[in-house]
Amino acid sequence: MRKMALEGCIITLELEEVKEVLHLLRINTDNLNQYVEKASNTGSIYIEDIEKIKLEQKEIVEQIKKLLVRLASI
Repeated sequence: MRKMALEGCIITLELEEVKEVLHLLRINTDNLNQYVEKASNTGSIYIEDIEKIKLEQKEIVEQIKKLLVRLASI
């Protein structure tokens, strides 16, 4: 740590993409928990619910890809 402080540099990043990905993950987690509770109570889940989860997951993956591209350019 001391060597890094003396010889290295510290980069502080403000990435809105990270905040967006975290926001999407929270929404997706909340929705998933609701679907699990619904399935537990009723014994079934609707195909539309599964499709919504899949769509949300795709959006999260796309946001992560964008973030990784941006980080790779630093």
